[in-house]
Amino acid sequence: MKHETRKQGRVVIATVVLLFTLVPIAPGPAKAQDLAEFEKRLTELTLDNGLKFLVLERHEAPVVSFHIYANVGSVDEVKGITGLAHLFEHMAFKGTKTVGTKNYKAEAKAMAKMDKAFLAIKAEQRKADKADKEKLEQLQKQFEEAQKQAQEYIVHDEFEEVYSRNGAAGFNAYTSWDATQYIVSLASNKVELWTSLESDRFLNPVVREFYKERNVVMEERRMSENNPQSRLIEDFIATAYKAHPYGEPVIGHMSDIKTLTRAEAEAFFKKYYGPSNLTIAIVGDVEPQDIKKLTKKYFGRIPSGPKPELVETEEPPQRGQRQVMVEDPSQPLILIGYHKANINHPDNAVFDAITDIVGSGRTSRLYKSLVKEKKIAIAASGFQGLPGNKYPGLFLFYAVPAKGHTNQECEEAIYAEIEKLKTELVTPDELAKAKTRSRADLIRQLDSNSGLAAQLTFYEVVTGDWRNLFKQLDEIEKVAAEDIQRVAKEYFTSKNRTVGVIETTTQDML
Repeated sequence: MKHETRKQGRVVIATVVLLFTLVPIAPGPAKAQDLAEFEKRLTELTLDNGLKFLVLERHEAPVVSFHIYANVGSVDEVKGITGLAHLFEHMAFKGTKTVGTKNYKAEAKAMAKMDKAFLAIKAEQRKADKADKEKLEQLQKQFEEAQKQAQEYIVHDEFEEVYSRNGAAGFNAYTSWDATQYIVSLASNKVELWTSLESDRFLNPVVREFYKERNVVMEERRMSENNPQSRLIEDFIATAYKAHPYGEPVIGHMSDIKTLTRAEAEAFFKKYYGPSNLTIAIVGDVEPQDIKKLTKKYFGRIPSGPKPELVETEEPPQRGQRQVMVEDPSQPLILIGYHKANINHPDNAVFDAITDIVGSGRTSRLYKSLVKEKKIAIAASGFQGLPGNKYPGLFLFYAVPAKGHTNQECEEAIYAEIEKLKTELVTPDELAKAKTRSRADLIRQLDSNSGLAAQLTFYEVVTGDWRNLFKQLDEIEKVAAEDIQRVAKEYFTSKNRTVGVIETTTQDML
C-alpha cells in the first residue's frame, strides 16, 4: 500500500458515502454466552511502564492482526494546534532514528536549521504589513536549503517497505475525534519483526519531512473545503458544539496547520503517546507466553510517563434549535442531530435499538417511508456515534432528497417518524428483529482478526473493559418499547436539535 492511498482514509471528513459508513463507529455488541469462551483465550498483559496488551489466541490460520489504539484524537487539541493529532499520525510513518535515515545525526542538524528558519519566518510574518520582504525571502531560502540538506539523508518510505517485503496486509492508520489507530496484519512468524518495528516507532520517533507533510495536509484541507458535504459536516458539528472540542474539525483549521511546528508535534507525542495511553490488541496464531517475552523485551524499553487527563470541558445544554446552511450547486442534503450521552450511559443500548429500527438498512422505518413509499429521498438513515463515543455525542438523522423533492419535505418526514417514536410504542416484532440483528452482527464483526482487534481495543479504552463488547448485547436484550419511547421524548426535542442543509443554488442539479 502506497502512502497516498493510506492518507485518503485517515480523516473522518463528511461525504454522502461517509454518512453510511459512520453508522458502525461504535463496534456492535457480541453474544453474551461467548464471553466465557473468550476469557479462556484472551490474556491481558500490562508492562511495568503501563502499556497494556490484549492477546487473543486464534490458531485457525498462521496469521496475526495487530491494532495499536492511541487514546488521543482531535478532541485533545486546543485552538492554535488543531489538526496536530492527524498530522502526527502522518509523522508516525516517517521512521525512527535508525529506520528511514542514512545519517540521523547529520539529518537532525539539518532539521534544526530548518526549524530555526521557519520560526524566524513566522516571527517576521506576524508583523503583517510591516514585515520585511527581503528578510522573508532570505529566510525562505535558508529554510529551503536546510530542507534540501535534510532530504539527502532520508530513505523514503523505509518503514512501510520493511512491512511490504515481509508480506504485511492492511498496513494503515487513521485519526478521529477520539483516537489515533495503527493497524497491520502479518504471518505469525513475523511477530518479533512487528514488536521490533512498532516499539521503535514509539521509542525513537523522528518527526522528519514535517513541513513537507504539513503541506500535504494543507492540500487535504483545501480539498475538504471544496467538497460541499465536507463543509456541511464541519459547519454542522461546529454549530452543534459551542464549548466542547468535538466541535473542531479533525483535519484542523487552515491557519493552524500552516503555523504548526516540529517542536509542537514532538511535545504532542511526548504528552499523548506514552505507554499508559496506548492499548494494543494482538489477535491470531500466537502464544501468550511468547508475546509476553517479546513485548517486555521491546516495548518494555519505552519510558513510562503520566497518563494524560481527559477533556474536562462540558458542552452546556442547548436552549433552542440551531441551524446551518451551505449553498452549493450540488446534491441537496439534510442533517438533523440531537445531543446525547456518551457510550457509557445506560441509554446507549436504547439508542442502538433506535438505530436499528429507524435508521439501519432498507428495512428501517426511515428508508421505507422516505425512499420506498413517499419516494422523496434516495437515501435516509439514522445512527449514533458522531463525532465520537468517548464524550457526549450526537444522534444523527439524514436524508438525500430525490429529484424534484426538497430538504424541507425530507425534514418534515423525518420529524413525523420521530413523532411516532414518541407517541406509539414500537412493535414487539420490530424490537425482536433489532435484537436478532444485534446477535447476527457478532458473526460479521468477529469474523476477522483485524475487526476483532479493533473492537477489543475500542471497548477496553472507551468503556474501560473489553468485556463490554459482550455485555452490550445483554443491555440491548433488556431494552423495552417503553425505553425507546422515553428516550425519544427526552432527547429528540427541538431545543436539543441542530439542523444542517445543503441548498442547491441551481435548478439544473438533481
